[in-house]
Amino acid sequence: MTPFRAGLLALLLTLVLDQASKLGLYFGTDLVLTQPWRLAPFVDFVVVWNRGVSYGLFQQEGGVGRWLLVVLSLAAAIGLGIWMRRAGSRLLGVALGLIVGGALGNAIDRAAYGAVFDFVHLHAGGWSWYVFNVADAAIVAGVIGLILDSLSPDSRKERPLPSQGDPAPRL
Repeated sequence: MTPFRAGLLALLLTLVLDQASKLGLYFGTDLVLTQPWRLAPFVDFVVVWNRGVSYGLFQQEGGVGRWLLVVLSLAAAIGLGIWMRRAGSRLLGVALGLIVGGALGNAIDRAAYGAVFDFVHLHAGGWSWYVFNVADAAIVAGVIGLILDSLSPDSRKERPLPSQGDPAPRL
């Protein structure tokens, strides 16, 4: 499987799992009325509408901010998708696919609801992590993949650029 196809598969799986989990929990259960749901001593399901970006930063109450974040997410997805198309390793392709899938999943929420539906709350003792969703977890995993790919010896080698006469790379 080419790096691009692996990335595309990661993108699609991320997007489907993200939207299915959000739609299933929000519309298919009574989580909104009965939260929090304790899954383990360190994890709950709750309903949080995030009108900002990561960690709830830059909260947007107006329509302009909402649509600005949608456009920014789509622009980032396009740029990262172009990078994914040119990825030289499967790890890089998958990492970029995870990030793009997560960005698109959260952009869909913003466009449809005006905020991102977050629902996983990790905590232990007095420590509490932010509330997140499948898209957020995929973005974090993708960033870790980017870091690992940048540290691999193969990624540091100069890759020859295709000359203008060469045919386009095959999918």
